[in-house]
Parts: sequence; C-alpha cells; structure tokens
Amino acid sequence: MFVISFLARIFLWIQTADQELPGQTQKITYGKIKFQIIYLCESMTGQDILYAKSLLEQGKLVAIPTETVYGLAGNALDEKAVLKIFEAKNRPHFDPLIIHLSSLDQLSRYIEEVPDVFLKIADDHCPGPLTFLMKKNNSISDLVTSGSDLVAVRFPAHPLTMSLLQLLDFPLAAPSANPFGYISPTTARHVEKQLGEKIDYILDGGPCDIGLESTIIGLNEEQSTIVVYRKGGLEIESLNKYGLPVEVKETSTSRPSAPGMLLSHYAPTKMLFLADDVDEAPSTNHRTAYLVLKNRKNQIDHFALSSDGDLREAAKNLFAMMRELDEDDQYDVIIAEKMPESGLGLAINDRLKRAAYKAE
Repeated sequence: MFVISFLARIFLWIQTADQELPGQTQKITYGKIKFQIIYLCESMTGQDILYAKSLLEQGKLVAIPTETVYGLAGNALDEKAVLKIFEAKNRPHFDPLIIHLSSLDQLSRYIEEVPDVFLKIADDHCPGPLTFLMKKNNSISDLVTSGSDLVAVRFPAHPLTMSLLQLLDFPLAAPSANPFGYISPTTARHVEKQLGEKIDYILDGGPCDIGLESTIIGLNEEQSTIVVYRKGGLEIESLNKYGLPVEVKETSTSRPSAPGMLLSHYAPTKMLFLADDVDEAPSTNHRTAYLVLKNRKNQIDHFALSSDGDLREAAKNLFAMMRELDEDDQYDVIIAEKMPESGLGLAINDRLKRAAYKAE
C-alpha cells in the first residue's frame, strides 16, 4: 500500500507541476522521506531556449536554427565543447568553424580590430546570411580557427537563435549540423535523422528561410579588396557599393582559409552529375532523377527547385530536394541542371559543383 500510495502521489504531483524548465529540480517530501525531482526534456527536439542555454553552459551540443541552415552549436570559448563538435560531425580539424554573436557590440571582445568597411556592410546586411573573416584576439582558441589568426564571425537572423545568443555570455561555434561532407540540414528533422544520437537537444525553428550557408567575406592583406571566400545566401552583387573591388575565391583542396571551401562538400551518397541542360545529358543505364530550376510540363522524373524559376525559392529548396532524392529508392543517379550564373544562382552552382565533384 505504501508503494501504491507513494506512486499515486508522485503522479498527481507531476500532473500539477510546472514543467516549463527541463533540467531544473524541485524537492518534495513524503512523510519523513525527502526526494529531489529533476525535470527531463520530453523530447530531444523543441523550442526551449532556457533548456538549450543550460546545456550549452554545461559544455554540451545543441542544434540551432538559422536563416541559412541548422548549425551544430557549442561554447566557442570551451575547447572541450569545440572538440565535441568536430567529433560529432567527423569533421577534420583543419576546417575552421564560424562563431555566432547576437550583436555588433560584442565584436570587441573577440576581434582585434574591425575594418570600417565591414561595419558599413554589417549595418546593411546583419543580422543575415553573411560571415566576416577578421583578426581574432587571444580569447578565441586556435582550435576554432584551425590555427589561423583570422576567425569567421556572423550574426544569424533567426529569432529563436538570436534570443538564445542574447542569454549567453559566450559566442557559439556552429558549423552545419550534418555529418561532414554531406548535404546541409534545413529542418530539425534532417538534424535528428543524421546526428540525433550525438547531440543533446535540437532547437526547432522550422524550415530555414534561405537554405544556403552564409556568404563569407574578408579583406586582402592591403585591405584594398573585398574577398569572397564562399558564395552563399547573400548575393555577391550586393557588395559592389562599398567602394572596394570584389574578388571571388574558388575552392581549396587542403587547408581552407575559411569554412566551406573544400572542393568536395555538400554531397549526397548517390552519384550526382552536373549538366548545362539535363535534356541533353547523356542517357544512363541507371534510374535517374533530374534536378531542374523550374517546372517542365509532362516531364517525368524531373524535380523543380522553383515553380517559376525564382532563384531565391530554388536556393531555399536545394538541400531539402537533394536530400529527398538521395533517400528515394526509385533513383540511383541524380543529374542536376546548372543555374543562371547570377544572384543566388552563383551560390547554388557552387554547391552543386562540390556535390558532383566525386562523380566527375
């Protein structure tokens, strides 16, 4: 009777308790016996930024939503947490990470000097899909930057992650939340499917609005040229108004100077080929899916990134569509159509070229 009565009391207490703070504790007394109840998170996926904050402060990993793709976040000032990021992704240590901040006011804590042109660009485009390479101070470990004296910094535009960052007294190191080299995740489900057992919580912010990683920029040694190290969610043309020439770097094969510069990246497990026109692509003996920009009438096995050829819609849908085709057992091979070489088409083609590299 004692056990039944005790369990009934615990059940009634849990039913009426305030459980909005997973990870918190509360003490209860039954007769002369005292117990401490620990709230547990009902699911590894949710929108509890206080729970996410608690985990990050303990050096654990949390997947965070951004306007670009989901990131795998840890305390950027905690080397053990940073190592966990590399381990969870199976990411090589020579590929640097991006740190995420909530506001420009925080830059002075981690950056030696912020170029004036970057402040102007940030005023126009941040928070948003843009990352800056700047000289770090000693607060940022070489592990984050892969030994470089430059650190990649950005200000994500997603409201959940912005709120989380405002609660923290440290920046978050956060590469994309996927196994290294695979297609980047644009929903919480993508993260859970790929890294669910390796991380402690997924902050679910819904589908990503942009769907491509951030554009990464730096300055040359003379600080006379804006250098684009990675094409991404911010159109390169928008950088032309700041009084400096713009140089676009292509890929690197060994030690990248910025995140996302490796030649083979963002790749599905199936072979992916790139074609100027999928209708003129050589026929194959494999079951083939065709990834195209816009809908084509009466074309079977063609999958459009946009209903009307809009490059922003295409960018948003790119990774999700690549993932869908990669998981579809009807197809063995993917042939992707090159996008127009302008606006976000440049970034989409960049991702497709890297995804197709191992097949060429």
